[in-house]
Amino acid sequence: MDSLERLAAGVKRFREEVFPARRTTYESVARRQKPDTLLITCADSRLDPELLTQSAPGQIFVERNPGNLVPVHSHERVGVAASVEYAVDVLGVSTIVICGHSDCGAVKSFLQPSLFRKHPAVGRWIEYGLPAVRRVAGDLGRAPGVQDIDALTEANVLLQMEHLRTHPCISRQIGEHGKLRVLGWVFDIETGLVRAYDESTRHFSVWP
Repeated sequence: MDSLERLAAGVKRFREEVFPARRTTYESVARRQKPDTLLITCADSRLDPELLTQSAPGQIFVERNPGNLVPVHSHERVGVAASVEYAVDVLGVSTIVICGHSDCGAVKSFLQPSLFRKHPAVGRWIEYGLPAVRRVAGDLGRAPGVQDIDALTEANVLLQMEHLRTHPCISRQIGEHGKLRVLGWVFDIETGLVRAYDESTRHFSVWP
């Protein structure tokens, strides 16, 4: 079965089996969405946000990109910013989660950004995660290597949380209204566990 055949079979199964069983849910959200959470995560094909969080249609608003990156606020870089602004100001989400994952290709590439000379768009994109390498190097007292990918993945999530807070709609909701939570997760593909960042301990631990 090639890719198109697999997709066709999946759509057919959805139409004939999945949708009828969840028709009421889809009808209830057909003309309006009111998600409570914005999940910013990686575009990696092994991570399914709805499956991971067991969310029904209409419950989470998802922004996906390589490395779950959030550029610092800028009037020029509006891709991720548009999703953030829409989720917060229009949809009124109360929680934002930045979710990294194990074996992330983007995070691995932070260690050798020069490999993307032939892929300039990718090279420019991963620059938003490179400060995480310097932070891990400072903690370790040496340059990080492939054996430090877990630490680098966590550092990247924290870095993107900081970037997120530079966006006016985020700082406004956190500072003025206190209505928004920003959380950091790392999903382990092999075990199915989620580690969440704890502000009090400044560590990631299995959650919930």
